[in-house]
Amino acid sequence: MASTELPVGTADASTEVAAVHHVPLWRAYLPVIGAAVVLAVVPLVIRDSRYLLGIAVLGLAYAGYGVGFNIIFGNSNQLFLCLGALAGVGAYGTTILGNEAELPMLVAIPASVLVAALLGAAFSWVSVRRQLDVIFVGIITLTFSLMFLNLLLGQRELTGGETGTVVLYDAGIVGARGLGAYYVFLGVVVAYLALHRWLQRSHVGWAFRALRDDELAAELSGIDVARYKVLAGVIGSAMVGLIGALYANYEGFISPTTFELGNVDVPVLVLVAFGGIGTLLAPVVGSTVFTVVDEVLRPFSQLRITVYGVILLALFLGFRRGIIPTVNDLVRRLLGRG
Repeated sequence: MASTELPVGTADASTEVAAVHHVPLWRAYLPVIGAAVVLAVVPLVIRDSRYLLGIAVLGLAYAGYGVGFNIIFGNSNQLFLCLGALAGVGAYGTTILGNEAELPMLVAIPASVLVAALLGAAFSWVSVRRQLDVIFVGIITLTFSLMFLNLLLGQRELTGGETGTVVLYDAGIVGARGLGAYYVFLGVVVAYLALHRWLQRSHVGWAFRALRDDELAAELSGIDVARYKVLAGVIGSAMVGLIGALYANYEGFISPTTFELGNVDVPVLVLVAFGGIGTLLAPVVGSTVFTVVDEVLRPFSQLRITVYGVILLALFLGFRRGIIPTVNDLVRRLLGRG
């Protein structure tokens, strides 16, 4: 199998995976509970502002994307640069099934998420069978992302082309865009975090850790590399597809620009790297910070990608492990000195 150098933060992610096996159950899930409590009080802070509530929901959507990406890349070194396309599959699939086939939302969403999961499985399977390294997986998935964008623009009768399409069916509590929608997204993100923690504590977490440390050694030790890479691709892609479907129902309108590379993949890569690739709370910490940053940069839309690139370079050069591992080390040193 092809092997590559571990990406930023994965050494600390391996340490985290190993550590959670040796702590009590309640302590292992304490970060998930803490994140849920903190995020649950956000509506109390922003009060009745619909605008700020929309920004908070967008932040949760990015956190959901980040958890899915963390499972795919942080756990199995598969660089999927098609997060926007996978989210678009969930969003457009649900919208088309609801608008054209008149399927209820609770049927259209699972069907669309299933397609996203199957695409993730296909990318992972090809990467294993063709022994593709991180860079080539990124190229293949980036190519798919561009193909998906062209498909949206070409199938104008279904997707609305560059002008987008409106959600015409009843989107329920999510479509109401109130507090209920916020807590639906929050519930999904917390469930994602809990699932990620469960994976870390299970035998799957040990297999993921072995894949991150040395894929060739993992294969020689008897780990089914294809099985666990496909598993990571399926779970992460399904997560991204579900968030995309929910966000389409929340907004009530989607267009190709909603899920293009610069609006999904680049911010998610930056926010996960900021928190620490592979660490449990990296998507939550990163999405919180970059939702604020993105809002500040909104008047300078042409400079957003440039700023993200500068931040990513700074992270790779100055904080290779991400903020969470760096802060953890600092706290340990301070406590040790004390």
